[in-house]
Amino acid sequence: MFRRPLAFVLRPLVLVAITCASLTQPPLAEHSTSTPGQGLKPILEYISTSWDTLTRSMTDCQSLTDPKIKVASVLYLPANMAEPPALQKLSVDCNVRIEHLPLEIHRLGEVDTSKIQPHGLLYVENKYVVPGGRFNEMYGWDSYFIIRGLLRAGRADLARGMVDNFFFEVEHYGAMLNANRTYYLTRSQPPFLSSMFVDVYSALQKSGHSDSAWLAKAYADLEKDYEMWNRDPHRAGDTGLSRYYDFGEGPPAEAVQDETGYYRKVATYFFFHPAQADTYILEGVPGVTQPVAGAPYSQQVCDVSSTMAHAECEKRREFRLSSDYYKGDRSMRESGFDVSFRFGPFGAATHHYAPVCLNSLLYKTETDLEQISRWLGHTAEAEKWSKRARERKNLIARYLWDAKDGLFFDFNLQTGQQSSYRYATTFYPLWTGLATPDQAKAVAKNLSAFEKPGGLAMSTEDTGAQWDLPYGWGNIEMLAIDGLRRYGFNADADRISYKFLSMVAENFRRDGNIREKYNVVTRSSEARVELGYQVNVVGFGWTNAAFLELLHGLPKAMVERLETEQDQPLPAFAK
Repeated sequence: MFRRPLAFVLRPLVLVAITCASLTQPPLAEHSTSTPGQGLKPILEYISTSWDTLTRSMTDCQSLTDPKIKVASVLYLPANMAEPPALQKLSVDCNVRIEHLPLEIHRLGEVDTSKIQPHGLLYVENKYVVPGGRFNEMYGWDSYFIIRGLLRAGRADLARGMVDNFFFEVEHYGAMLNANRTYYLTRSQPPFLSSMFVDVYSALQKSGHSDSAWLAKAYADLEKDYEMWNRDPHRAGDTGLSRYYDFGEGPPAEAVQDETGYYRKVATYFFFHPAQADTYILEGVPGVTQPVAGAPYSQQVCDVSSTMAHAECEKRREFRLSSDYYKGDRSMRESGFDVSFRFGPFGAATHHYAPVCLNSLLYKTETDLEQISRWLGHTAEAEKWSKRARERKNLIARYLWDAKDGLFFDFNLQTGQQSSYRYATTFYPLWTGLATPDQAKAVAKNLSAFEKPGGLAMSTEDTGAQWDLPYGWGNIEMLAIDGLRRYGFNADADRISYKFLSMVAENFRRDGNIREKYNVVTRSSEARVELGYQVNVVGFGWTNAAFLELLHGLPKAMVERLETEQDQPLPAFAK
């Protein structure tokens, strides 16, 4: 069991100080509450309006703003791309510099992002929907859920344009990026790109708008993006599986400027938990070069005086977080689950695990490429992808399935053992369809470990991190509920859907906003997280999508019940 990371106790008469510079962050403004007596109409109108509010483009000045890094606006084009005429007007209207990247990129990690100064927005061709708030760019895995919401809202053209933007990234920036900023050129995000394409293409097929040329283009770009995950350094040792791995070194630029004091908290935790520090803290030794990066921290042990006498202190010592820590931290950000203790404290060992989520998504990519091959009439290619999917399914069963506990667990490459950390990614194999019926039944029997008054919590451990207990996120609720429905557990799916929908709607009635995450234990939108950025971001792309999708999946009687509930007095707020 992990203890809350900052709830350590010092021995009496000893004071330890760890110091580093910090930044301040302004409070989030509240919005007005919704009008009572209209059922679900206000929240559905909010969602409908948000698709346009959150839409960005290369002709829109607000697209260039980066709340995470305060620098002059720069828009970067691929190295060999001619400047589109429309950007000349953007340059004048928005007072933005138009620059080209220093080299042509074929693979992720080929460019040293520290040499691209100032950081800026990466060009894409079409409009896109951002998550909201500090996330003012097109994010990789967020966009899958946003696209689900757009398709549900009848916005297929916007959804297709976003998929084409990701194909542009694959062709010009080496892979589907974490997001289209220069400092993200070192990492990707969970590979949902094939799922985006298949969902959009299937919607086009249903409307009689099949496009064989787009199908062929998609196959080539999806295969390129897939192969990144299946060669070093993304290979997970000799398991045949894959891992998250960021090509960059040291603290990521956006975290240093935007996540106030985060790395100081990390250093503090490892100082007080040396058994878990591994090789993450290295003391500075004069004249000795060590694999360290990032800001230095100081530590000093002093007596705590109960009188006016001067306290005696030991000599101040300087230390830093190691390069291996920052590699794990960056790789955790590629996973999307930043921050959680799932891959050890602060996700520091992320790159030392073969994760359930990533390998489940790669299995789905393989089955999606099989389907695309069949649409193209390429039988031999379809068989190749079918074989790869079967092989990965067997490896997942071998390394990641625990029949005794009835859950999927990540595999620790350093120890050669499964993790015991119960995490909501155990529902991914149900969503992708790789779980056997018996495995799905066992996972469903473990719902009580995750199910709370507001839906599913991310984990069973309260670590103070935003991707752990007590928080639930709309994107994971979607995947888990879809997975339960896929295997016939509709009553469970309905119950959890209702819990999450009613919680989101209740909080919307309080402040007129939809947020990125919720405390599913207290059924509130409070975000007093200790680890991670401190604001519960308003918008919010994937929560909007989750609301539409989960509402669509509910039986009519439950939808009517939810409607009626909106016209009742709000329950007392849970403190």
